[in-house]
Amino acid sequence: MLGAHLLALVAMAAAIGLGVWQLDAWQTRRTAEAVDLTQRDPVPLADVLGPGDPFPGDQVGQPVDVAGTWVPDSTVLVSGRYRDGVEGYWVVTPVEVGDAAVPVVRGWTASTGDVPAAPTGIADLVGWLQPPEGTGALDDDPTDDVFPQLRTADLVQRLDGDVYSAYAVAQAGVGGLPAADLEELPDAGRFTALRNLLYALEWWVFAGFAGFVWWRFVRDALAAEATDHPVASVA
Repeated sequence: MLGAHLLALVAMAAAIGLGVWQLDAWQTRRTAEAVDLTQRDPVPLADVLGPGDPFPGDQVGQPVDVAGTWVPDSTVLVSGRYRDGVEGYWVVTPVEVGDAAVPVVRGWTASTGDVPAAPTGIADLVGWLQPPEGTGALDDDPTDDVFPQLRTADLVQRLDGDVYSAYAVAQAGVGGLPAADLEELPDAGRFTALRNLLYALEWWVFAGFAGFVWWRFVRDALAAEATDHPVASVA
C-alpha cells in the first residue's frame, strides 16, 4: 500500500506543478503582449509598417517618426472624442509618406467651427501608432467631413493613392491645436496563449483523476481487507 500511496502522491504533485507552470506561461505571454510601448524612443514609420502591410498587433502605441508632406484639402474630424472630460472632435490630416498616406491626429477641438487651417508642405512629427478603428458606428451624414470613427476605409474614398493600415496620434498638437488624448493602449487578445491555459486545465484534470483513482483503490482495498478479516462481534 505504501508504494501505491507514494506513486499517487508523486503523480498528483507532478500534474499540479505542470499545471501551475502552464498557467504561468499563459500569464507571461499575455503580459508580454500588453507591454506599454508609448514611452519608447520613436522609430521611423517604415521600420514598423509598410504601405501594404497589416497593422502589427504588438506595436500599438509605438512612437514613430512621420516624415512626409501634408495632403492638402483632406482634413476630417472624428466625433465623440474627449479631452479633460469635455467632448469634442479629433482633427485628422493625412501625411503622404512615400507612396501612401498615413492619417495623423493633429489634435483636439471642442467644435467644428474652431478648427485651425491644416498645415501645408513638409511634415515632420512624432506620433503614437494606432490601429484603425472599427466600432461599427454609423455615419449619419457621409457627405460631410465628420466621421464617427477613424477608419482607413473611409479615408481611402477621399484620397488618391494608398492609405496605411494605421494612424498616428501626434504627441504634440499641430497647427495650434491641443494634443489629443491617446485612445487605445495595447491589450492582450482574448485567445493569446490560450493553448497554455488549456494545458494547465488538462494537467489539473489529470491530477484530479489520479486522486480519484487513488481514493477508489484505497476504498476497495480497505473493503477487501474488511471482508477477509471481519471483526468479531462482542457478546
